Amino acid sequence: MEMIAERGLEKLTMAALGREVGMSSGHLLYYFGSKDELLLRTLEWSEAALGAERGRLLARRGTARERIDAYVDLYVPDGPGDPHWTLWLEVWNRSVNAGEDERDRQVAIESAWHRDLVALLAEGVSRGEFGPLDPDRFAARLRALLDGFAIHVAIGLRGTGREKILAHVQEFLDGALGAGAQDPDTPV
Repeated sequence: MEMIAERGLEKLTMAALGREVGMSSGHLLYYFGSKDELLLRTLEWSEAALGAERGRLLARRGTARERIDAYVDLYVPDGPGDPHWTLWLEVWNRSVNAGEDERDRQVAIESAWHRDLVALLAEGVSRGEFGPLDPDRFAARLRALLDGFAIHVAIGLRGTGREKILAHVQEFLDGALGAGAQDPDTPV
C-alpha cells in the first residue's frame, strides 16, 4: 500500500515491489496475476481494516449524529497522499476498463460504507434525532459530497485541507439533519 501511494501504480514495478517484500516479481505475478489485481486486493485488504475500525466506531454508545461525525472523520483522508485514498484514486482511474468481477468487488467495498451510513441515518430518524428523510437517498448524496471533498484533500488541492473540509461537512450535516429534529432526551 505504501509503495502504491508513494509511486502510483504506473511507476510501481513488480521487481521493485518484490525486492521490498522479499519475493521475486514472478512470485508476485503468480499470486496476483497483474498489477491491477494487486491494486484491487490491496484496496480490499485496506478496506477490511477500515471496516473493522468503522464497526468499532459505529458500535459505540452515543447519538446517531455523534457516530455519523465519527464516520465522516474516518472517511475523510488525513491529507495529501493518504495511502488509503491513493488506492481508491488508482482503482477509480482503472474502473473504466475493469471487468465485471472487478466492478462487483469495488461495489461490495462501496456498499459496506453505504449500508453503515444508511443504518445510522435510519436510527437517527427512528429516535427522533433527525427530521424525516430517506436514509438511502441521503446516504448516497452525503457519500458523493464526501467523495468529492476527499479527492480534494487526497490530491492536495490548495484551500481544501482536512479541517476545512470537515467544517464544511459538519455545516452541511447541521443544516440537513438538524432542521426539525428534536433531541431525543428532551421531554416534549
